[in-house]
Formats: sequence, C-alpha cells, structure tokens
Amino acid sequence: MTERLGHAMVSAQPAAAGRISIVVLTYNRCEEVCRTLRGLSALPVAYPVIVVDNGSTDDTAPRIEREFPSVTLVSVGANLGAAGRNQGVVKVATPYVAFCDDDTCWMPGSLEKAVEILDAHPGISVLNARIWVGEDARPDPACVAMASSPLPSVAGVGPELTGFMAGASVMRTHAFRQARGYWAPFFIGGEEALLALDILAQGGTIVYAPAVQLRHWPSISRDTSLRRRLLARNALWTAWLRLPLPLALARSWHQLSFLPDWRTRFAACRDALVGWRCVRRHRRVLDAALCRKLAAVWRDEAGR
Repeated sequence: MTERLGHAMVSAQPAAAGRISIVVLTYNRCEEVCRTLRGLSALPVAYPVIVVDNGSTDDTAPRIEREFPSVTLVSVGANLGAAGRNQGVVKVATPYVAFCDDDTCWMPGSLEKAVEILDAHPGISVLNARIWVGEDARPDPACVAMASSPLPSVAGVGPELTGFMAGASVMRTHAFRQARGYWAPFFIGGEEALLALDILAQGGTIVYAPAVQLRHWPSISRDTSLRRRLLARNALWTAWLRLPLPLALARSWHQLSFLPDWRTRFAACRDALVGWRCVRRHRRVLDAALCRKLAAVWRDEAGR
C-alpha cells in the first residue's frame, strides 16, 4: 500500500474543518471520482479529504495527484471492495468521518450540520444522510423508508435506525474503529449491515438525519449481476454471523424470498456455504434485547 499526503487545507471555518474528515472510495471510475472531488473542493469548508484507490487500472491515481494536490491519496494496490474504507479511516485524525463514494458528493452545509448534531448528541454513533438521486435530484426511496422507521426519534435530528448506507453516512471515528470497520470477506454489496449491528451492539445509536444531505449520480460502471449475487450471499452471512438460530433462519428465508426463482436461491445458498467455515469462526451472537429490537423493526418492515 502506498500513500501520498496532501498539503494542509485552509478552512474558512476551522472549528468545523478540524472535527470531520471525508473518506472517498473509488475503483476504475476516474471521471466520476474527479467530479466528486470537484464537488467536495467547492464546499464552503475545506475538509481533509482522503481518497482510497482500490487498485484502479485507469488514470485515477495520476489524475488525482495532478488535479487535487490537497487530497490525501491512499493506493492499496488491489481491489479490497468495501474494506478499502478501513484503510482510509487509518489516516483520519478527526473525531468524525464522513463517507462518500465516487458517484456521490456531500451538499454544502451538510457536514457542518453533521458536526453540530454529533457534538450535541454524544450517544449518536452514525448519521445517515438524506440522498438526492440523479440530475433531477429525486428523493432516494431508501430515505423514504428510513423516515418511516418505527423506532423513537432523536428530537431535532430524526428517527433511529438499525442500519445505514455505506456511501452516505457520517460516523464517530472511534465507533468505526471499535467495531473494526468493514469485514473484508464481504467485498461489496450490503457490507454495511454487519457494521451496523456491531455498532448497535457496542451501545451506539444510528439515526436518519434529513438535514444532512448528499447527491448521488448512480454509476453506469457496475456489474449488476455480480452485485446481486454478492448482496444475497452477504445478507445470508450477516444473519449467521450475528443472529441466534431461530432469527438467523427466519432472516435467511426472508432474504431468499426476494430472489426471483429457486435456481437463484440455490446459487445464493451455495455462495454462502463456500464461506461457512469463516462465518462460523467469526460468529458472535447479539444480546437478546438487541435481537428483539431488530425483530420488531423487521416485522414492521414486512407489514408495510
């Protein structure tokens, strides 16, 4: 792994800039990550930006070095998937870290608001942003669902959640590190589910904060068939990594029921079984109170 440390960034609002850093994950999306970095550079506060290049084979690293000299570039030399974010957080020296991907960008004022919320609410570990999609800034359907969470709301912030979206979240840096970040075997696809459970297990709170906002331009450079397979496998792994037997079985069947046919379900089970020994070694069942909370949320989702 190699890295290049950028020059110190001067901020018009040093108090905010000194409390939060931005970690951007990218792989072979040179034009898209440059668009994101141009957007981040235009924010009213100059936050430290750390870009993790997951072993890109295009012009990503040279372009960032030429065009964005203030950015800290971490080149990991291979595609680590979601776990590449862990390498970015290693370089974070602020109490809070905001994550975005190469097809997303934080909106002006949002990170200042995130700092304000986290400073005022020490029990909150993760904020999930409101996401606006595409050139026409459509509301992301996931945010509509988050706004309808059955869990209590934090006054002036938003409802509690049991999960978050990896590329649209702001966290306490120590909460991320204490939960050991993203589990490398997932690679990508639903990778935040396990991290969310581990943050909840250590007493953290996850909240939907619509005042914290992010733009998303969905990339066309995606292997959608591979992503679907990984999403199914990772959902099964997450259930068996943390849930007690009855809930793991129920959650597994729930996830499989979304797949279109039995052939696809069989393939998902086969993919999951390949990593069973690793899952069994890392299995750590959540406490009963948290499991009851999760089950109640999932029942509410199923009833909508």
